[in-house]
Amino acid sequence: MKTFAGFHGRYWRFDLGTGTGAYIPLDEAVLRRFLGGVGLGAWLLHRESPAGVDPLAPEAALVFAFSPLVGTPLTTSAKFAVVAKSPLTGMISDSLSSSHFAIHGKRMGVDAIVLVGACAQPSVLVDGALRPTDLWGRSSEEACAALAPYGTVAAIGVAGEHLVRYATISNDGRHAGRGGLGAVMGAKKLKAIVVRGEVRTELSDAPAVLAIAKDLSKRSFGPATAKYRELGTVGNLLAFNRLAALPTRNFQSGTFDQAAALSAEQLAPTRAKAKRSCASCTIGCEHIYAFGDAKSVRVEYENVFALGPLCGIGDPDAVLAASKRCDDLGLDTISAGGTIAFAMECAERGLIAGPRFGDAAGLMALLEDIAHRRGLGALLAEGSRRAAEAIGSGSIDFAPQVKGMELPGYEPRALQTMALGFAVGTRGADHNRSGAYELDFSDTVDRLKGSPEAARLAAGTEDRAALMDALILCKFLRGVFTDLYAESAAMLRAVTGWDVTAAELVATSARIVALKKAFNIREGWTPASDTLPKRFLSEGLPDGASKGALIPRERLQDMVRAYNRARGWTDDGWLPDTVYEELAL
Repeated sequence: MKTFAGFHGRYWRFDLGTGTGAYIPLDEAVLRRFLGGVGLGAWLLHRESPAGVDPLAPEAALVFAFSPLVGTPLTTSAKFAVVAKSPLTGMISDSLSSSHFAIHGKRMGVDAIVLVGACAQPSVLVDGALRPTDLWGRSSEEACAALAPYGTVAAIGVAGEHLVRYATISNDGRHAGRGGLGAVMGAKKLKAIVVRGEVRTELSDAPAVLAIAKDLSKRSFGPATAKYRELGTVGNLLAFNRLAALPTRNFQSGTFDQAAALSAEQLAPTRAKAKRSCASCTIGCEHIYAFGDAKSVRVEYENVFALGPLCGIGDPDAVLAASKRCDDLGLDTISAGGTIAFAMECAERGLIAGPRFGDAAGLMALLEDIAHRRGLGALLAEGSRRAAEAIGSGSIDFAPQVKGMELPGYEPRALQTMALGFAVGTRGADHNRSGAYELDFSDTVDRLKGSPEAARLAAGTEDRAALMDALILCKFLRGVFTDLYAESAAMLRAVTGWDVTAAELVATSARIVALKKAFNIREGWTPASDTLPKRFLSEGLPDGASKGALIPRERLQDMVRAYNRARGWTDDGWLPDTVYEELAL
């Protein structure tokens, strides 16, 4: 086995249909050009997944990609990427998760695991071999607990088994959540994969890595992460509500009159709370709240927004219970809440029979029906875009999705640079692959009036996110860095021994974004894909600090054009031959 500092120089390809695996070498040039995580995962997806493949077909590849920083003492580095063609969007889906799975997966002596084929019967993958399992039908938490003696586990819940197009893969209580990668795993009849190993990667300059790690850990306790430590991400809720940027009742409004009851400021003092950190993390953003009969759940802003204001529900116990149930069933909370909120508006309009806004019991019942594909849940398991296409009557105009993926908790009319990030995002509407909202919350742009200048800046935030997702480091560290590219280059020099520079990493980041776009083009992307639902282009916000805001179609098109030009692509977003030559696919 040829190894490189920071890497093992190979990936493990396992065919679930034949039950056989093989180690495939990775050239050092590929690792340097795409690093790890999302970059390496996207490169492997190009290589291993046939063009035009059905995401749920046996031939579709499912990639677990690690990174050069995994296994080092660098804070937040215990992360991995799961990459596949999304059954929700038909485009690339790259989802990240933090856990010991990353550490032990890399200790298997590989930089990635690629699964192809499908099991003949429900199975688990343990110690490099398939075993039939009786865990089918159990929650991901139960599966992980049952298999824990064999190693570190990533498993699906019943939503993945029933091929819900936004099912998750769970590990250590965390989730690779967006894009339906749990359904890809479910289609392969694979309940869980267990990893363990003792092969450690070499560090080029261990003392230098340790010194950087100590400094980064110290800075991670500073003001840039204080909000996450003290309140968690749900601390965003009241601020968004004040800006009329809190999506409410399926994006019909940007303010929610019951927001205070769901805020971290009220949740923290009124119920038992614990705090936890992800593996190898010094920040500790996880806030665990008790509810009901001594149950508890990890609370994040996106869970609360999607199952609360978006569905018109202000009872904190109901929202926490719904969030916990999504975790148990293996459902992405953003897509679950977005699709149900869409259905609630359809019910209010008389287009379907179903629960309406504010119906907490109806929400809980629909979560069960979606996960088991029963009744209305069978339609909603397809996501809001497919549901709208089936319902008709113009409902696609208010289905809260881009490229099929439901919008996260940022009202695009009130945050118009973020709106561009949603429109051009390679995995659809997404707040983690574009940091454009950082610009909207700054004095750099007018958040209520998107512009070509803002679009050019938005491309830069997307590049920085791509670098962090390839290294992989937690996005909550982004405010800790004085110069992300220069400091990342120093980390990579110490870990790998490469003579990498900040300028090289700027190019690497743009290359990874283009790599993901190239996959989407291969799978059917067209310029018409880079847009927003009609609601945001024609209906002004009705109230609050952003009252009257909307994004005229021409303004959005101007921003998309400026974004494409900033990237060196055609005005319509096609990749020129020079970019394909650079990708060397």
